Amino acid sequence: MHQEMPRLKRRRNAATARPALRVRSALAGDLAQVIAIDARATGLPKPEYWAGILRRYGRGGARRRFLVGEAGARIVGFIVGEVRDWEFGSPPCGWVFAIGVRPDARLGGIGTHLLDALREGFRRQGVKQLRTLLARDNALILSFFRSQGMMAGRFIPLEMDID
Repeated sequence: MHQEMPRLKRRRNAATARPALRVRSALAGDLAQVIAIDARATGLPKPEYWAGILRRYGRGGARRRFLVGEAGARIVGFIVGEVRDWEFGSPPCGWVFAIGVRPDARLGGIGTHLLDALREGFRRQGVKQLRTLLARDNALILSFFRSQGMMAGRFIPLEMDID
């Protein structure tokens, strides 16, 4: 089901006017651009992974969301999230699994618009908390989420090698 989000107006500078950003559910035709944005950030193209994400999250269901930010005919960012509940004793909570913005479009509020759209969808479901996990050394994503008001939570991630 294609669910369109409202167009979000962006400030326009006369010298660098950009098309308005529209946040909407991802479609199959968006995948090549999403894969390119992700590969630029991670250094690893993952077409099969993203095709699976679209199958699981792209239908605009109540609990799962795969949104893109579109400026003109160009995808400039994406976000993927899901509502999970009662894992580790936690009441329903929104999770951000992935977010990415084209490097040449950063600092334009796109990540904020994408996160706001995801958060609003979760809020409509009665979710009161948003979480994510990220690599400790990913300064770019860490600074973005901190700028959005996120901070260390009450859960501590633990891990071990299984080899």
